[in-house]
Amino acid sequence: MTTQRYGDHGTDGPEDRGLSRRRLMTGGGALAVALTVSGTAPAAASTSAYTSTSAYATAAARTPAPPLPPQRLVLPVPTGRYPLGAVSLRLADRSRREPWVPSEPVREFMVQIWYPADRPAAGPRAPWMTAGAARHFQSSGLLPAGSFLLPATHAREGAPARTADGRRPVILYSHGHGQHRNSSLTLVEDLASHGYVVVTLDHTHDAGQVEFPDGRVKTYAMPELTPANEQRVIGKAVDVRVADVRCTLATLGEAVRRGGAPGLPAGLAHVLDLRRTAAFGHSLGGATAAAAMYAGLPVVAGADLDGTLFGEVVTRGLDKPFMLFGADTEDDTSWQSAWPHLRGWRRSLRLTGSRHFSFTDYEPLLPQAAARLGATPEQLADFIGPLGWQRSLTVQRDVLLAFFGLHLHGRAAPLLDGPAPRYPEILFPHGRAYGPVEG
Repeated sequence: MTTQRYGDHGTDGPEDRGLSRRRLMTGGGALAVALTVSGTAPAAASTSAYTSTSAYATAAARTPAPPLPPQRLVLPVPTGRYPLGAVSLRLADRSRREPWVPSEPVREFMVQIWYPADRPAAGPRAPWMTAGAARHFQSSGLLPAGSFLLPATHAREGAPARTADGRRPVILYSHGHGQHRNSSLTLVEDLASHGYVVVTLDHTHDAGQVEFPDGRVKTYAMPELTPANEQRVIGKAVDVRVADVRCTLATLGEAVRRGGAPGLPAGLAHVLDLRRTAAFGHSLGGATAAAAMYAGLPVVAGADLDGTLFGEVVTRGLDKPFMLFGADTEDDTSWQSAWPHLRGWRRSLRLTGSRHFSFTDYEPLLPQAAARLGATPEQLADFIGPLGWQRSLTVQRDVLLAFFGLHLHGRAAPLLDGPAPRYPEILFPHGRAYGPVEG
């Protein structure tokens, strides 16, 4: 049986295989179903395939906080040699009204740029999630504030960019449906530590929550999905996201032309090489990367982390390099349809022992939180897979470094050439028939 991977909020148990990627609940609601929080079973799920999260959040809110100080969660250390800087920017696209909330006259969203810093800087570490966004996120019932402190990142806010090595490739990251711009920060930080500039996008009202510099927090506002509207609504979401990517690239291009922009740290505009721009994303973010390339945006290569493809790219394909990197399930139907139409360099990889959320920061954070959540090893494996999180993260990081190194630097990438003893977890479902253009 095939699965669809554009939704990020479903449970992933055998009882709903084939619908798991289509249940678009909040991330906290999904985990409240999958895990037993503090020994209390969550509320029973609705029989609808499009379950509301309110029952789960209410059940979690009734759960008393443990009589312990909150546990500080931590992100794995990046493997590259560069210290990191980060800066957040509000972007406003005045050519568009807000597509999900008609009362908002302008489309606005947040981006965050992660980059090699000039030197280890003083100053505060950038948070994984801003305070206002974190309050909303933690109120969902997942990682509640009384039990957990969300992690800090390894980047210093506003640190000067390292300019000694010249211009650097730029990689865009798009989050999964209902998630947030730093949902896969363990992957993003690692890429930046190896010399890339990575721009993460928060797709307002598609993201679970987005906080703006003036303190406003905008929350998820897409229509409830039904079998009758899902194709139209998700198709619209991809179009909105592609327009966000287009606006981001235009803004960065203007900063490069001007040699800087308000809010950018010293040196950052001088190291952006937008001629070498790539994109990747998790779930609906992977679909965004493919759709942006199909739309003609100047993206030279893209990677999809376990996300169903959407739109004309499925039947018309791409001429540029594209990689499908999926969880340990049978091939997504859209991947099967798109594969013959990927005319450039192409790879299809599957990570044994992984699940849909393995490609997010839930992979390292949930094992830390499991004891406090009262989660059994079996429940944890149901959500992020039986492959140990350290190994899973190592493989993911190595695959992405190989892919972007090949297509943005021209480096050899034997990891992507086929099965290898060092990476027995990586399967090549389409064998060694990689496509018309070999690389």
